[in-house]
Parts: sequence; C-alpha cells; structure tokens
Amino acid sequence: MSEFANNAALSVESMVNLSSLAPRPKALEDTGLTKQFLSELLSKHLYDAGALTISQLVKRMALAGSIIEELLSYLRQEARLEVLPKLGHGQELHYSLTDLGRVAGFDALSKSGYIGPAPVPLQHYEAMVQTQSVHNSQISMKVTHEAFHDVVIKETLLDQLGPALNSGRAIVIYGPSGTGKTYISQRLTWLLTDQCLIPHAISVNEAVIQLYDPLVHKSVQQESAESGNNLLFASGYDSRYVLCQRPVVISGGELTLDMLEVQYDAAAKLYRAPLQMKANNGMFIIDDMGRQRVSPVDLFNRWIVPMEEKRDHLSLASGHNFEIPFDVILVFSTNINPLELGDMAFLRRIGHKIFFDTLDRDEFTRIWDQVCAEKQITYPPELLNYLFDTHYQREHRSMLPCHPRDLLGIAQDKAMYMDEQMAEQTATVLTRDLLDWAWDSYFVKLEQQEGQPIQYG
Repeated sequence: MSEFANNAALSVESMVNLSSLAPRPKALEDTGLTKQFLSELLSKHLYDAGALTISQLVKRMALAGSIIEELLSYLRQEARLEVLPKLGHGQELHYSLTDLGRVAGFDALSKSGYIGPAPVPLQHYEAMVQTQSVHNSQISMKVTHEAFHDVVIKETLLDQLGPALNSGRAIVIYGPSGTGKTYISQRLTWLLTDQCLIPHAISVNEAVIQLYDPLVHKSVQQESAESGNNLLFASGYDSRYVLCQRPVVISGGELTLDMLEVQYDAAAKLYRAPLQMKANNGMFIIDDMGRQRVSPVDLFNRWIVPMEEKRDHLSLASGHNFEIPFDVILVFSTNINPLELGDMAFLRRIGHKIFFDTLDRDEFTRIWDQVCAEKQITYPPELLNYLFDTHYQREHRSMLPCHPRDLLGIAQDKAMYMDEQMAEQTATVLTRDLLDWAWDSYFVKLEQQEGQPIQYG
C-alpha cells in the first residue's frame, strides 16, 4: 500500500500502551463475564475437541492460564470434567468432559453455537470504541497531499476531502460516472495509518456476537510478540482483542437493510455483527449510492439517527434491544444528483458534499501518460491532439479519468490480436488506426434519427 502502509512490528512502548488500553484479565472478575458463562464456553470447546490441555484452552479462549485453571477446578467439582492419564513423559495433562459434562456441553451448544475466544462485554467494547475513536486523529494537509502524490487530482478537491474526513460528519461524493469517485474514496483509506483493537466477539446479555472479520479487519502481525519475548508477554494486552489496521467496509449494489442489522444464523445458533459495527473506529464507504437493492429513502432513514446521535440501535433475535457506538467516517459515493436521492432533512445531516468534475486536457494527458508507462505503450506526440480534436471535440464528449485506461487497454487488446509476436515485445506502439478502433469499440453508437447526427452513449 506504499509508505502509508502500517508497520507490522510493534515496539515495546507500543505494547505497553496497548496493555494500558486493554489490560490482560488476571482474574475471572476482570473479564466482566460470569463463571457460569465462561464454564459453558469452556465446555463447548471440550465438547468440540474431545480433550484439551490448559495451554490449548488458553489459546482457544484467549484467557490467562490462572482463569482457565479456576474454571477447570469448578467443572471438576461439578463432576463435569475428568483428567486423562499422561500420554508420555513431560506431556501436559489433558482434560475432557464426563458424561454429565457432555450433556451440559450439548445444552450449552443448543443455546449458542459460538465456540471461540471469550467475548468482551458490551460496556467494555463501548469504552474501547470511544477511546480509540477514528475522529481523534486529525489529518493534515501535508499528509493528505503526500498520500495522493501519484494521483492526478485537483488540489482544491484534495483540500475539500481532508477537512471532510476531520469533520466527524458524513460525506457525499457525487459527479458523473467515470470521474474517479470510487477510486478516490478507496484511496482515502490510506490516510487511516494507525491501528485499533478489535474484539473477536462481544457479549450482550450473554448472547455472543461475532465481530472480528478477517475480510474487513486486517490484523497487524506482532513479530516481537511471536518471537516469545517474555517482557512483552508480561505486559501484553487482552488477547480477546486483535490489533488491526483501522477497518474499512466498502459496500456497493449488494447492500440491503438486513446487512445493517445483527445477523442470526438459526441453524448454527450464531450472531454476526452488522456492517457498520464491523466498520467502527474506521471508514464505511457506500459505493454507487442509488444502485442498491434497497431504496435510497429507506437507507437514508436507517442512517438518520446514527448520524445525528453517533449511536446505533440494534436488537437480538430474542427481541433484546441494545445500543452501540456509531464511530465511523461515513462516505456516500454516487453519480446521481444528491437532491434526487434524499430530502433536505437528510442532506442537512451530511456535512460535506463534494463534486467530482470532468478533466481538462492537461489532467487527461497526465493520466494518459501514467497508464502508458504502466502498460508499456508508446505513441507519437501528435496522437493526443488527434484524439482531442477529432474525437472528443467532434462528439462534444467530456474527458473522464476512466477513459485513458479503458481506451489504451482496448487498443492493446487489438494490437496483441493482430500480431502474434506481440507477447514477446516489451512495448506496444499506439497508432491512429488502433486508437480509432478502440474509440469505436468503447463508446456505444445509438440509432441515428432522421436528419440528426449519430448519437453516442
């Protein structure tokens, strides 16, 4: 991701800061969870695996060995646990469920199918989200311009996007299709260069909601921790959290209202977090707004309260309602006029409305040259003037950022088709004929009306 990618290695100082933010639970009471709940979770792990050692349970449940030992002792007193004979010299003791324990483990699985690290209580999660809010970090002009140094974009546009990210309010990016809205929106995520702690799961009334999603949350590998540094282990943070890059959720036409509610899999008896919850402490981009399977009005109505109060209201399958923080940079990207998408009540809550316009000749040329260098395409200097005067000007067509890559790609496809030796060459020579062919292949010619010039799509 360039120089703005996160550094994988963590310093001792960073680990100490994390341990202050999320200290390791040293006793069962520190977890915020009940003994009964954790005993049932441990029983499910044993029911699933058959037999486990303390070190394996520590890894599976992300809890300290002293807490695991306390839970094992409790289950043994309840006659739900047995210790298996050692299998060899120096081997750890293995623990498994008794018949009574297997019945209890099955009952626990019938209530909740979650088998994973111990969850974090909702109130702990709320405090963590607020502490590491994405709005705590202010992005400077220098950092913004450095992140876009290799992108052809107006400085005035950059200086709109930077303050918008800092504002804490929602952003709508709009303009004609092909003006680079999607690309620039996704490139904005490069500005989120710090990390945050994401819990594997959270507990709401002892119902467990899976939160950590490897497709959204990019874990920051801790080289020093993996090397077994005892000092870092002693001062480490709560293992129920995963240190990640700030999350980025991008949703397009597949978005439905159901995705913004807690998902319940009745067959597996599992809860999964909605998209905006996965995006907490990060960015949520809704691309191609107006193209979703849900109407813009319904989607906007769903967002009004969270945008205003910075709180979101969710519910479980049991009907229990709860609140979570709504700590995201919310970005809407659309090629539809925002006035056609929502009423003024909603648009008023969007702090920044940023218009993406078409290109001038200089901007187009810079993008064209970038793509040519990437694709190893050479062209005579007069060819661009021919493209501007013969095609764009004659057809009164606007120049869009997507055109250079698309036209050059089509032209290269034709060149490779015509010359079977092309694959062995290091560069493609763009000719007027190839450019004309690419132009005619790229744009759609509509039916000519009598007495009218040909219309183009």
